[in-house]
Amino acid sequence: MYDTYSRLGGHAPHGRVNRMTTFKLVATTAMGLEKPVADEVKALGYEPTVENGKVYFEGDETAIARTNLWLRVADRVKIVFGEFKATTFDQLFEGTKALPWEDLLPVDAEFPVAGKSVKSQLGSVRDCQAIVKKAIVERLNGAYGRRGILPETGPLFKLEISMLKDIATLTIDTSGAGLHKRGYRVGQGEAPLKETLAAALVQLTRWTPDRPFHDPFCGSGTLAIEAAMIGQNMAPGYNREFVSEGWPWMDPKIWEDVRAHAESVADYDVELDITGTDIDHRMIKIAQDNAAEAGFAGLIDFKQMQAADFTTLKENGVMASNPPYGERIGEVEEVEEAIRTLGQAMEAYPTWSVYMLSSMEHFEELWGRKATKKRKLFNGFIRTDYYQFWGQRKK
Repeated sequence: MYDTYSRLGGHAPHGRVNRMTTFKLVATTAMGLEKPVADEVKALGYEPTVENGKVYFEGDETAIARTNLWLRVADRVKIVFGEFKATTFDQLFEGTKALPWEDLLPVDAEFPVAGKSVKSQLGSVRDCQAIVKKAIVERLNGAYGRRGILPETGPLFKLEISMLKDIATLTIDTSGAGLHKRGYRVGQGEAPLKETLAAALVQLTRWTPDRPFHDPFCGSGTLAIEAAMIGQNMAPGYNREFVSEGWPWMDPKIWEDVRAHAESVADYDVELDITGTDIDHRMIKIAQDNAAEAGFAGLIDFKQMQAADFTTLKENGVMASNPPYGERIGEVEEVEEAIRTLGQAMEAYPTWSVYMLSSMEHFEELWGRKATKKRKLFNGFIRTDYYQFWGQRKK
């Protein structure tokens, strides 16, 4: 067993880490999006290590704030507080109790424990949660010189015990609500695209703000809004709060400085050519409301229109979308026809690159040509492909 963070200096006072603590951190992500997250982590100046659904890196308190504010594609940022082998409940208890929880958790910390277990001898998640909770209570009572039940009336620390192949990993969530919750969604349709996935779809197109961007099945406008945020270099977490802001050892000035820097590097004057259309006028209203909430009122042009009616005089554009999958009876034929006619319409615009996320395995047949490239992604629990039809870029 070993500590997965280092304290620089002497022992930290109760519930307060020393300045410039180095943590082992992990950005969790949907399967298939590890590389975009790793690229974002690296762009922020940290060295990523990638595993399935996880991007590990090391950083201090400022790193916690920066990655929460800036990671567009990750689901959460967590502190990896301990890892050790546990094939018995005794080992799980002792391993958990040996960790210096008092360095991060104040005496009144509220610390619910979530859990999961995969391919491990300790298969009862409920028992694992209860044992971890009991071990932490014993550790904190000893550290704080008290007995009995802890008050849990103070700041929230969301813990998780994850058992994978008999290795226990204990993490502390620094984000709170998932990072996809940017704070701008005031309305949505029946199957909204998650903001983190939408950001990944935009990033994978390599779109830059000097090019037109169009979403022909825009729904509640998520893809277009995420493109606008990328275009203006807006931090996706700028207008929301994070659970770690309430922790006593996270200096409020760290958050002030990180937000001030985000404000200083945003380019609100950059000209954007971003449009979105949808056949449903109700979705257009929702998209407009969401864009306004995100600060893009009047900057993104949404209008009601069939996808195949798209026309343009512009060149070198990017079309990206998440067309309906035709999950309901009677819808499949409509969706297939919409994709077929849009594919035919786009033959008139050879300089445009098209990117479509679909669960339809015969999408290329419907579109009328083979994709330049396909990327397997998951939209929630739905296995999809991101079909990429690269344009002949005109200089």
